[in-house]
Amino acid sequence: MLGTRALLMVDGGAPKGVAVGDTFQGVKVVSTSSDSAVVEVGGKRLTLRLGDSPASVGERGSASSGRIVLPADHGGHFFGQGSINGQAAQFMVDTGASTVSIGASDAERMGLNYRSGRSVNISTANGTAQGWRLSLRSVRLGDVEVFDVDAVVTPQAMPFVLLGNSYLNRFQIRRENDQMTLERRY
Repeated sequence: MLGTRALLMVDGGAPKGVAVGDTFQGVKVVSTSSDSAVVEVGGKRLTLRLGDSPASVGERGSASSGRIVLPADHGGHFFGQGSINGQAAQFMVDTGASTVSIGASDAERMGLNYRSGRSVNISTANGTAQGWRLSLRSVRLGDVEVFDVDAVVTPQAMPFVLLGNSYLNRFQIRRENDQMTLERRY
């Protein structure tokens, strides 16, 4: 948001501030507030909120394309909204993590029966801890869902789920400036 303008980035192009009532590359800004904008694309209305993952409409970026685009935050990290087994999750991409890593409190909120998983020792920045290895039925980031993903639940709370290589290896990853694109491998 830029005051009453929505800062739009369409199809990975350069961002542009667009006023209410104006159209940019087929995206019309219908209304704005301090933390969201309502846009219209191809006759469909979407509410875009600050901090959400990029919205996808139509063929490009849709579930059938298997394409996810994530902008970097001010610290250079890539975050996205999604779900694990249908339960909401906030992800941070971590190419250095071998598996998806979930804090125990998030795992409990999601209804994961992680204690029935295999007990493992986990190397963390704070040393070694006991965790539990399990397989997630599904992991969805944006509009792209991947099935049977290995994960580890850690006993300590985490501010987000680390999206490690057990998920990322199913994608071709490309980074250009402050944008990461994940293209699904089939």
